[in-house]
Amino acid sequence: MSSFVLGFQEVDNTQLLLVGGKGLHLGELSKIAGINVPEGFCVTTAGYQKTIAQNETYSALLNQLTLLKVEDRDQISEISRKIRQLIMEAEIPSDVVKAVTHYLSQLGDELGYAVRSSATAEDLPHASFAGQQDTYLNIIGKKAILQHISKCWASLFTERAVIYRMRNGFDHSQVYLSVIVQRMISPQASGILFTADPISNNRKLLSIDASFGLGEALVSGLVSPDCYKVQEEEIAVKIISTKQLAIYGLPEGGTETRQLDPDQQKAQTLTEHQILQLARIGRQIEAYFGCPQDIEWCLDHDTFYIVQSRPITTLFPIPEANDQDNHVYVSVGHQQMMTDPMKPLGLSFYLLTTPAPMRIAGGRLFVDVTPHLASPVSGKVVIDALGKSDPLIKDALMTLVKRGDFIKSSTDGEKAPGPSGSNKGMPSAGSQLQTEIDPAIVRDLIKSSEASIEELQQNIQTKSGSDLFDFILEDIPQLKKNLFNPQSLDIIMAAMDASSWVNDKMNEWLGEKNAADTLSQSVQNNITSEMGLALLGVADVIRPYPEVIDYLQHITDDNFLDELAKLDGGQETQDAIYAYLAKFGMRCSGEIDLTKTRWSEKPATLIPMILSNIKNFEPNASSRKFVQGQQEAMAKEQKLLERLKQLPDGEQKANETKRMIDLIRNFSGYREYPKYGMVNRYFVYKQALLKEAGQLVQAGVIHGKEDIFHLTFEELREVVRTNKLDYQIISKRKDEYKLYEKLTPPRVITSDGEIISGEYKRENLPDEAIVGLAVSSGVIEGRARVILTMEDADLEDGDILVTAFTDPSWTPLFVSIKGLVTEVGGLMTHGAVIAREYGLPAVVGVDKATKLIKDGQVIRVHGTEGYIEIL
Repeated sequence: MSSFVLGFQEVDNTQLLLVGGKGLHLGELSKIAGINVPEGFCVTTAGYQKTIAQNETYSALLNQLTLLKVEDRDQISEISRKIRQLIMEAEIPSDVVKAVTHYLSQLGDELGYAVRSSATAEDLPHASFAGQQDTYLNIIGKKAILQHISKCWASLFTERAVIYRMRNGFDHSQVYLSVIVQRMISPQASGILFTADPISNNRKLLSIDASFGLGEALVSGLVSPDCYKVQEEEIAVKIISTKQLAIYGLPEGGTETRQLDPDQQKAQTLTEHQILQLARIGRQIEAYFGCPQDIEWCLDHDTFYIVQSRPITTLFPIPEANDQDNHVYVSVGHQQMMTDPMKPLGLSFYLLTTPAPMRIAGGRLFVDVTPHLASPVSGKVVIDALGKSDPLIKDALMTLVKRGDFIKSSTDGEKAPGPSGSNKGMPSAGSQLQTEIDPAIVRDLIKSSEASIEELQQNIQTKSGSDLFDFILEDIPQLKKNLFNPQSLDIIMAAMDASSWVNDKMNEWLGEKNAADTLSQSVQNNITSEMGLALLGVADVIRPYPEVIDYLQHITDDNFLDELAKLDGGQETQDAIYAYLAKFGMRCSGEIDLTKTRWSEKPATLIPMILSNIKNFEPNASSRKFVQGQQEAMAKEQKLLERLKQLPDGEQKANETKRMIDLIRNFSGYREYPKYGMVNRYFVYKQALLKEAGQLVQAGVIHGKEDIFHLTFEELREVVRTNKLDYQIISKRKDEYKLYEKLTPPRVITSDGEIISGEYKRENLPDEAIVGLAVSSGVIEGRARVILTMEDADLEDGDILVTAFTDPSWTPLFVSIKGLVTEVGGLMTHGAVIAREYGLPAVVGVDKATKLIKDGQVIRVHGTEGYIEIL
């Protein structure tokens, strides 16, 4: 056995760094009983390294490449070209040539071979690198094979491979290339087999693409293949495509593209028997590797050959269950306006806070709604309640229930208990419409919450070590008591029900749509909308001081507040910002994750918004905006009541409507308060835990304070108790988090891994309309600003904000915009509530909005009808 060449049978699963991802998998595949793998060998990375060893020009060019960023395209292109040329011209060492010649003579010098690249950072669970390096088919003769081995080595430095490594954080100098030399099969058909359906994510639905000749025609997009889907030994889907072309090997080497006979073009590539046989092979390979596989296959003389198998890296993980039953999971992130992954400590705190039956997958939280869906009664309640936060979740669940093939009905047909034997933690049907609530209750609830947080801040200061963890666990019930206070829920439901009542009745009686939107403007006690207006007030303080404005335009770190006092107006600015942070500094984007950086921790986050307010608004804009909203709401109320009085039973209708309007005006603002209280408490806990983290850093247990975010609450408690930690846990969790960041969470996923998508069913819309949910009335035209993080916000007055989701931390941006479009959201989510209060036309729940709408395009937002037009 040579260190430069290994036959497939000689490869073992410890040799990734020698044979790369493809080589490793071919070695494993060739050991599976009953699986046919064309014979071959790997020219190991030792051969590649020996070829480039001591080449100073190569080392110098590689160093230059390491210093570049993705944006430096021209330099990347030039340096990559030079490295490829250098590798192609380098002489392959004689002992590498000798080893290749030896293996070729054993397999047959005269045969055709596929010469394929296999990088050490390829076909890995977290990064596929698919298509990054080159493959050459039907290469005949030793000289040609050696030449193509050099070509494969050189393809490690194609521009696309270099940029892919940069984007995925791989070091160019640590990625090596092995080359696979594998006997060519001249197949009648070939294709790709996914053991989990790549469209629906369903792990039980296997998908096969098939076309005639070599698989290159399919991979390169020359043909539309047949598509077969198999579930539990039955063909569930069969689509026969017209396949005009096929690629075949030539006797003298190389390949050619041929036109197929008309009869063959529409013929089914595989027979039913062959489809099921291939599906069984796929399941056998999947079972061997222990995860869903993307498999390349070919068919020759009725025998299937497997030429590659790699993990499917794009599937969203399935939430774990401790049984084999069917389960349906709903994304918490889509209801809470935070679809980013959460770190383990953040997940722990949310799990301590919520009574709902939660599961974790891909760094996100999901609620198991299966027991509720099993009952027609509780199923309707849950689906309707979830529909208020996201109509696409509602439609997806209704689709699944109607299918009738996944959820078993419960025996009592009335009430399905949750996993713990109760329905606790799921949305309720909603209270009876209440019209008699004392407005003073809101004031009392807010005072009680503030007093509770003040007490917590004082008491927690004396706690440390294990006592701190006990103290937090003892305080969590107080957090839950405030968050789930029945009085709070009654007030919120009363305002929501009143809004629905007004919208329904005004449409029925007066033909007026979404009347409650205008009536919701500038209501009392909305802590979130106050936050946006208060930042306008900070801008008012700074506006008279040009020196401060200039200084703020050039700040680079978060210590900028310390330097302010030296400037004219600096002390006033410092006081204004500190006062703002005292009330709102615990907020940030994705605030339900305790580990996210708060404004108090990074005040520089606020500066672009403050500068935007100075530029876009006149002094006292805050009070003017609030008063304007109040006046519009009062005018709307007056107009509605006058029109109602003209109707039959007009006085009674007007009186009823007035009561409902009062409920909206008195109580809808409070909808935002319980979450503010929760986030406040989270920040107090976080500050105390970071103090403990400081002790762990000093003791050398962790490298940085934020390492604790990658531990669960109980794990951190144990680390603090013992002062011991296996640091590999942190490193592993950091890698996992990077992977989770790349995943898009589904709204609804089953225990089969099937992603159920919802859709809006609407008619009479313009052909090119981008459809969503109408949540705040009005029509507005303007420039679309597609913004994915608040830090990137550079808004002009009159822009329309287009983003994935908004939580309360985005509210300060709302004062600058004229309309809102989000990918996630429902009628009562934060962005919708604030858009109505500020009088901004808004459409939410627009799937892929940030891809369909380009930054800078002029768009029209139809907030009343729920769609967007690109102008």
